[in-house]
Amino acid sequence: MDLAVWQIILLVILAFLSILDALSLNIGCQYPVIIGTIAGIIMGDIKLGLAVGATLQLMVLGVGTYGGASIPDFVTGAIVGTAFAVISNQDVEFAIGIAVPVGLLMVQLDVLARFTNTFFLHRIDRNIEENNISAIKRNVLLGALPWGLSRAIPVFIMLVFGKRIVNLIVDGMPDWLMGGLKVAGGILPVVGIAILLRYLPTKKFFAYLLIGFVAASYLKVPMLGVALIGLALAIIFFQKNYTKQLAVTEGSNNIMVGVENENGEYED
Repeated sequence: MDLAVWQIILLVILAFLSILDALSLNIGCQYPVIIGTIAGIIMGDIKLGLAVGATLQLMVLGVGTYGGASIPDFVTGAIVGTAFAVISNQDVEFAIGIAVPVGLLMVQLDVLARFTNTFFLHRIDRNIEENNISAIKRNVLLGALPWGLSRAIPVFIMLVFGKRIVNLIVDGMPDWLMGGLKVAGGILPVVGIAILLRYLPTKKFFAYLLIGFVAASYLKVPMLGVALIGLALAIIFFQKNYTKQLAVTEGSNNIMVGVENENGEYED
């Protein structure tokens, strides 16, 4: 399968907008599961795109770019991995094997984008001193270009010139390497979940965790079913604690409403 021109254009635009969304737009395009699904729609295989995006989403759970730190960009990795998996007629494990190094490469390009953006920041400083409001607005918008191009240009190069290289790699890839990629694709999501569980009150709700594990692993309940079970348990927990809190509040009100006797105590 060859990529159509319109597919390349849409994927490049998607890569451009995804980083801008992570910075300021906040329309939902900063999550691998969303971008992977959109890339799957563009490539004509929404199931594969959703699987790739969801797997990469698990890998970045609990990871944030705080304090200006650069982190692996698995959003761009989801775009490239989904596209190459579809055109090469490969599975999710192959897509993850492509997406992970692409995401790590984006760390270096993210630093380059930050460095390039300082040019516009200095221009804005001069505009502030000159009280040139229109120039400030213009340079703020131009400052978004290094960020968007840091994703759009690599994606464009990979999609236009990378197909032959990908096919060469697939044809010449030894079985042990492909097996390693499959193992990595299975392990890395578990690492993401482990990081998330570290920051959640797992000990307090360990019984609920066991219920979900048994339902998924032993009873083979689909993920939607496990999610509905979790929703039901959450509702039960909320109602139980809400009723208990309400009873405590009513009891406190009844005590305070009583009449004070000669000993300074309250009576009903």
